[in-house]
Amino acid sequence: MTTENKHIYFASDFHLGAPNYEESRIREDRIVRWLASIQASASEIYLVGDLFDFWFEYKKAIPKGFVRLQGKIAEICDSGIAVHVFIGNHDMWMFDYLPQELGVTMHREPISKTFDGKQFLIGHGDGLGPGDHGYKFIKKVFTNPICQWLFARLHPNLGIGLANYWSGLSRKANRGEEEKYLGDDNEFLVQYCKNHLTKEHVDYFIFGHRHLPLNVKVGESSSYINLGEWINYNTFGIWNGEEMKLVEFQG
Repeated sequence: MTTENKHIYFASDFHLGAPNYEESRIREDRIVRWLASIQASASEIYLVGDLFDFWFEYKKAIPKGFVRLQGKIAEICDSGIAVHVFIGNHDMWMFDYLPQELGVTMHREPISKTFDGKQFLIGHGDGLGPGDHGYKFIKKVFTNPICQWLFARLHPNLGIGLANYWSGLSRKANRGEEEKYLGDDNEFLVQYCKNHLTKEHVDYFIFGHRHLPLNVKVGESSSYINLGEWINYNTFGIWNGEEMKLVEFQG
């Protein structure tokens, strides 16, 4: 529940590391400025997946970089503000590093929350809804403990290098679909929301993954909010206790 003059914030798909170090660093600085700008007014912050374009935690190593974002998140958590981090399809190999070192709460699946009497369903959004069977199969492989153990046997220079290459190919392959709204019948998350509403009421579905900032009515009193991404749009969500807004950060 929000308290007076306090808001709940949502953002997704920072994809730090893409497409190169220079552009990623500029984006990281912008994200840190955004976090600083909301820190005083935040009661909770939800970072809804794909913070990194690739992430794998070896037993004694993590991917190089992103220290400014990690430091800012740790500072916010240390101040008593809850920060929730969701596993995305690009950083699904997060394990215990961020919870232990930064103090975040980690989520691997969508979660239900009630804020000010309104029901929210929050998740990254990958693998939900009809279709996309190829990705759903790959996700099962990537989340298999044996496959993760085998990947961890690769030296980080090789493993992270290969994964960054695959992430780049995936982004190029999906670029066309990410740039336009495909219509309610062809948007898998819209279909997921409408189907979910046949089972239980949700006021706001909050997802990332799709990369387009969207606010779509999926029921008489239900909306699907897609948070967009920070390579092109710099958008985030705010729940102020009465309404849900999608806002562009311009700082």
